Amino acid sequence: MEDQRFVDDRPDVLTWESEPLAEDVTVAGDIVAHLFVSTSGTDGDWIVKLIDVYPEQYPQDWKLSGRELMVANDVFRGRFRKRFDKPEPFTPNQVTPLTIDLHTQDYRFLKGHRIMAQVQSTWFPLIDRNPQVFVPNIFEAKASDYRAATIRVYRSARWPSSVALPVVSAPAP
Repeated sequence: MEDQRFVDDRPDVLTWESEPLAEDVTVAGDIVAHLFVSTSGTDGDWIVKLIDVYPEQYPQDWKLSGRELMVANDVFRGRFRKRFDKPEPFTPNQVTPLTIDLHTQDYRFLKGHRIMAQVQSTWFPLIDRNPQVFVPNIFEAKASDYRAATIRVYRSARWPSSVALPVVSAPAP
């Protein structure tokens, strides 16, 4: 629940952010990220976060000005993209679709706030490091198994990565 501004300048964090909202936006239901990714390794992690960005000037509570409040998130270990009982390596540099469930949420983004989605490839030390190389059991990975990898998230007409929000219509006045 920490203010997420501490990752704003990290090179491994991809951020999408809306304009300030003209009206309240309520999401209720399952939030799902549909990503098209590749890695130069044979395994990788993807962390997706949905964030409520408070206005830079927030007179209701000045200490919340600019706060980035995480409202939904999940860590997805890519080796389990097809089945949880049978992990599989990635083919290096091949675009691969991932569906990441951020779980059910009921949340209202207030007028003037922004909606942000972030994708990153590590959440250490909260989550253990991924060696970026497929090994039978990550918990038994040796130091020599850990290698640098280039992880990409594609955003194009051909590979339209997105986060689907179940927006609820406001009741009629």
